[in-house]
Amino acid sequence: MRGCAVTEAAHQFIDRASGRVTDERLYSDQVVRFVYGTARERAPALFAALTSARMSGVLGWLNYDSFLGATLTGSRRFVDRLGVRLEECIEPAERLDTPRKVFERQIRFWSCRPQPDAVHAAVAPADARVVTGTLATSDDGLHIKEKFFSVAELLGDRGTPWLDVVRGGEFALFRLTPERYHYVHTPVAGEVLDIYELPGRHHACNPAAVVAIATPHSKNARLVTIIDTDVPQGSHLGIVVMVEVVALMIGRIVPRYSDTAYDAPRALVAGDRIRRGAPKSLFQPGSSTVVVLFEPGRVRLADDLVANRAHPTARSIFSDAFGEPLVETDVEVRSLLATARPR
Repeated sequence: MRGCAVTEAAHQFIDRASGRVTDERLYSDQVVRFVYGTARERAPALFAALTSARMSGVLGWLNYDSFLGATLTGSRRFVDRLGVRLEECIEPAERLDTPRKVFERQIRFWSCRPQPDAVHAAVAPADARVVTGTLATSDDGLHIKEKFFSVAELLGDRGTPWLDVVRGGEFALFRLTPERYHYVHTPVAGEVLDIYELPGRHHACNPAAVVAIATPHSKNARLVTIIDTDVPQGSHLGIVVMVEVVALMIGRIVPRYSDTAYDAPRALVAGDRIRRGAPKSLFQPGSSTVVVLFEPGRVRLADDLVANRAHPTARSIFSDAFGEPLVETDVEVRSLLATARPR
């Protein structure tokens, strides 16, 4: 859907816990419409500047670090407006006194985000809104993945050896919104085969921006992690590819892997063994996206996530723009994403 106009539209998702259709408040929607409408169409140079890494960092600083941003927002009012559950946070409420501290908060995930008992399962890597699909060509010729990303472009040249591995498998695309907990956790247990960064732009992940730019997630700066789960103490789901994608006002992806709680955070390297559901990295700050790719025939995506995508009454900007049901489900980090298929 190249050249799609950016307009003000309703966007809804399914709350996983209750099954309710819920309206989403699109943060900075007017800014997104300006950047991806007026600037993109009438001032290409300005559009390129606004989606650059440098400008994204400046916008992030203005929103989350500057005295003006903190003063205008007001910490407690800011927290209340975003719906942050302070009882989950490790830091006491009085220490979350700037917008950045709120966005980079740590939570007691071991108690408030329990994992499924099934050992051979994948979990959600983030508190996010997720849409699932397949990398296989469907009978009706629709390529859902091509609305959001090109697999080859997403993985880059270094990921070429893994293209055939995940071809025809399932995928899940998680969209973090600005108010969410912004640590990303490991979706599976296994051994890191490769991990690398790819340069790119800083496009917004707001739904209106996504439908305006063809495969935007493949164009943004991103961190790719290849995980072999068919190892002792692994999840036994085959090769799993995890791609963390920056967005507008995301300064960078900070490595923060910890085997226990948030203790001794470090960057992962090839050969590391990782636990499922452990903190892996931190988006600083704003909203962003995580894509998880699976080998064909190795997993069964959670039934409710698959069913919710075609919800009969929910209104989705993605559905309206792409002409097929693409309704997101709001999920919590470490909740069930997929289970192993019998081999």
